[in-house]
Formats: sequence, structure tokens, C-alpha cells
Amino acid sequence: MSKCSVGLLALSSLFLSGAAIAQEKIKVGVTATLEGTYTVLGEDGMRGHQTALNVLGKKIGNKELEFIVASTDATPDSAVRAVRKLIEQDKVQILLSPLSGDEGIAVKNFAKTHPELTFINAASGAQETTYVDPAPNFFRYNMDGAQWQVGLGKYAYDEKKYRKIATVGEDYSFIYTQVFGLVLEFCGAGGQVTNRQWVPLGTKDFASVIAALPDDVDAIYLGLGGADAVNFLNQYQQAGGKAHLMGGSIMIDQTILSSKGNAKNALIGTIAASGQADTWEDPGWQKFVKAYQDAFPPNKRFPSPSLLATNYYGSTMALILALREVNGDLSDNQSKFRTALAKIELDAPNGKIKLDSNRQAIGTNFVTEVVDDGKGALFSKVVKVIPNVNQTLGYDAAVFSKIGLPSRSVPECKKY
Repeated sequence: MSKCSVGLLALSSLFLSGAAIAQEKIKVGVTATLEGTYTVLGEDGMRGHQTALNVLGKKIGNKELEFIVASTDATPDSAVRAVRKLIEQDKVQILLSPLSGDEGIAVKNFAKTHPELTFINAASGAQETTYVDPAPNFFRYNMDGAQWQVGLGKYAYDEKKYRKIATVGEDYSFIYTQVFGLVLEFCGAGGQVTNRQWVPLGTKDFASVIAALPDDVDAIYLGLGGADAVNFLNQYQQAGGKAHLMGGSIMIDQTILSSKGNAKNALIGTIAASGQADTWEDPGWQKFVKAYQDAFPPNKRFPSPSLLATNYYGSTMALILALREVNGDLSDNQSKFRTALAKIELDAPNGKIKLDSNRQAIGTNFVTEVVDDGKGALFSKVVKVIPNVNQTLGYDAAVFSKIGLPSRSVPECKKY
């Protein structure tokens, strides 16, 4: 054999070994709202993702996970652009995306155009994402916004004796879903929702909204998040607002409770509901909180993980555990991986999670109240823990389907 032939064989062997090494990686694309109104939510979501990697590692048998991150701004177009870039340019095989409600609906629909890939929802919570025409390759391990409100309406009516409330919410699918869950339960108990106001994401001036709030209500429900929530609280305090407050899941989150300034103190005593509670004494939750705290310097994180951090942790956990179940086998359009995803039951930090036939989470919900720890820090205190909350909120499926999809005016304030 000539020296030239030997050299070519050696070179070919080198290229083949390089290709084999490249194939040892499983590429995962991750999106988060790292710009716009929900930047603070996206940043903590990524902290939760990193905490999961710290705890679980990135090894899948003899393969290793490689994560590529893309930024969005909570709009559907930005989410689809980010996901398309991750697929077409970065050649990812699995998507962990997205964070926000309207993004979720858009990414679910986009997932149908890529049946060869698997999409794991990162944190988005609009009902429509998994309830209406679900994509067979889209899996969601967090509950939706309505599930996250279970228990709040009854607690407000039965324990706080609220009879009439008004709502202020961001004008998009996730908050529609949150208000949907609240109204169904509160009005079903006999309460009235007399005024619903909707504001665009990114609203800076709430003067007209605050001026239009009715005086004859027992409480005002706030379905706001990120910069919108902080802006509202500052202006509400300046206007001398004194009403009892109720909070949506991202209104009483550490993204708001740890914000700068004193306006957040208006939230002390606020009742709310969410997929987690800061003071839950469950060992699994406490272990997660410590892992989150240990992963980042105090000035680079919140005192306790936000709901977004918890959701990203759970989604990353599902990804890794399911991949390990099949030893990283993504053959046959990832069929074995998807079967593992559908069957897995997570012992997540915020309770046990399993998926229904639409690949939507059934999980644990928490009624909470905002308290001061005596040192100036605010936390959500557990009031009630509600396990096994499904997407139809305990309603018969046929009855639930007739209520209609969450919107500015759905559901009506009545008992179904």
C-alpha cells in the first residue's frame, strides 16, 4: 500500500472519528423572554434551567446534552423566529420552549410543521396551547393559567367573604386563562365580577385604569406581571389606592415580591393562587430552593425561585429523565423518546406531575397569601394545597367544553 493510500485512510479515520464524536451530542434549543416586559421572568426561568442541569447533569449514557439559547420578547412572532433559527441554523433536535402564553400557542402550531422534532413547553400557560387541537409532538409539564387559579375563588368567597370584585389584566391569552379560572370558581360560589379591564403588555401609564376602578367592590384582582405589575403598583400607591388585592400567579411571584422600591408592600396580605408557594415545607421543595440559592450569588437571583424558575426546572427535568429512559435514542422520529415523555410522572419540586391524553400537566396548586418575613422580604405563604388539578378543573369534559375558550368576556359570571 502506498504512503498516499495510508495517509488517506488515516485522514478518513480522523474524519469518521470526528463525526462519531459530533454524533455523541444531543442538541437542545431553549427560548426565554430575555427582552421586553417579561425580561425578569425569562432570566429567572433560565436560572431554573441551569439549576436543573446542576442537579441532574448533562450526560445521557455516552452522549452529552448541548443547549443553545435564543431570546424572545413574549410575542408570538419572536417565539417562532427564535425556534425557526434554532432548528434551521443551529440544527437542534429538541426544543424547550416557550415561556409566555401567546408564544405557546404559536410554537404549538409551529411544532406541527416539524413532526420529526419534539417540543417541550418551558413555562407558557395559555389554555388553548394543549386544549385546542394539540400537537402530538408538544408536551407541557406545567399546569395552565386556569389550573393555577384553582382554590382562589372559593377561598376569597368563603374565607375572606368577598362578594364583588373587579379585575385588571394584561390583554393576552395567559391572563385570559387565569381570569377564566378565577371567574369560574368565584362566580360559581355566588360572587360577582362587576368590571374587567384589559391593558396591553408593556403598559407604562395606568392612570386611566386606576381612575376607572369601581369603588363598590371588596377586592381588585391583578393579572399583571413583570414591568407591568411594578408600574401598576407604583402608580396605584401614588393614587392612594387602599382596596384589598388579589393576585394572579405572576403578580405574587418573586419577580415582583423582590422588586426594588416600596410599592410592592401594597401586596402584603394579598391572596393569590399559583403552582407553587415560597413557604411550602415539603422536603423536595426545600431541596430545590437550596439548589437554586447555591447556584447563584444572592445579588444575581431572588431569595426564592420564581414560578418561571420552577417551570423551567420541571421541563428540563422531564427532558433529561425521559432521554435517560431511552438511553438518548431519538430514532424513528423520536418515537421512543415521546413515549417516555408521555408516561413519565415527575416528582417535581412543586409536587407530582403527570400528563393527560393531550400531554398536558395534571399537578398540585397552592392558595397563598403574601407576608413580610419581618426583615423586609416578601414571600407567598401556603394557605391551602390542592393536588391532582386537571385541565377541565374538575368539570365534566362535556360541560367544560361548552363554557368556551378564555377571552376578555369568557367565561360569563355564573354557575355552570
